[in-house]
Amino acid sequence: MAGNNAVLNRLEQKGAEADQVIEYLKQQVALLKEKAILQASLREEKKLRVENAKLKKEIEVLKQQLIQAEIRNGVKQIPIAHSNTVSFSEGVSQPTSTEVAPSAPKDQSKGAGEEKKKKEKTEKKVGEKKEKKQQSASDDSKPVDVSRLDLRIGCITTVKKHPDADSLYVEEVDVGEPNLRTVVSGLVKHVPLEEMQNRLGIFLCNLKPAKMRGVVSQAMLMCASSPEKVEILAPPNGAVPGERVTFEGFPG
Repeated sequence: MAGNNAVLNRLEQKGAEADQVIEYLKQQVALLKEKAILQASLREEKKLRVENAKLKKEIEVLKQQLIQAEIRNGVKQIPIAHSNTVSFSEGVSQPTSTEVAPSAPKDQSKGAGEEKKKKEKTEKKVGEKKEKKQQSASDDSKPVDVSRLDLRIGCITTVKKHPDADSLYVEEVDVGEPNLRTVVSGLVKHVPLEEMQNRLGIFLCNLKPAKMRGVVSQAMLMCASSPEKVEILAPPNGAVPGERVTFEGFPG
């Protein structure tokens, strides 16, 4: 009987030790889980920081592109002056007093230089905008008639089919300028390629350049059309590249 009691006591002791081991293992597992979650959070935070920095760079690039686009379109860029003011309940703003650091003169000189540069840049933009307005007003004062069209004789020196459009030709044209002009024409279905080569034509040269399927066209080849066919306008005999085409009564 005493032997059985001793065996039971040992079994109970072993069971208690096993419970302690199991509890310890549970604690270790919980710690490992917390550590894994922390490491995952740190990795995610690092990833988010990298993405955030990338987005900031992209925003800065887009901001600069927007500013350049506004400048090209004549939008005046006004620098924003930051001033330290305190608004009281009466609605009056008073400047706050600040302590002057030993390097204040240098900072003030640098700030004055930057402000001067901004002012000069703003004045330059205003001058350019004023000049554009004057030029536009001068153009608007001209009568609206055929003399506004810059029609010139041009010679197609080379011609090929557009790489991305089956119905378009890409031509290099001599219109009397130092450099050839690139012209895109939709004549593939109307004029054979060999008839385009070294051909004289009349080109409208004061159009705004336009991109056609990835190729910038700098003029327009003038044609006549009917429901049955399209033909290139033929210049008069003896015409040479660069000559201006005018109309009687509209010298331009």
